[in-house]
Amino acid sequence: MSLLFPVAFLRFSFPHFPDIRSKIIDPMSKEDRDIEKSYSNKEFAAKLRRLADSVESGENFTIQVAGERIYVPDRAEFTIEHEREDGQEELEFQVKWSVEKDED
Repeated sequence: MSLLFPVAFLRFSFPHFPDIRSKIIDPMSKEDRDIEKSYSNKEFAAKLRRLADSVESGENFTIQVAGERIYVPDRAEFTIEHEREDGQEELEFQVKWSVEKDED
């Protein structure tokens, strides 16, 4: 079974970046992209822990993916998707939100 975690849809809290929102590029001016990143088991577990802590506490979070810092608001929606096809399994944890102009 393959476990995919599309990091472009994740939110994580990085407490060592207290003013992170001022460094985030305007989401309305960004180009489309589709990034997938692999992690070791230990790194993946750490990211899941940070995600769970943020979700449980209702906090916004950020994550850096392929050199771009992504801000995810607390209004984000969470889904888990399972696919089975051609003898393969896929499980995706997704965090989605609409980009709003007033996200500063």
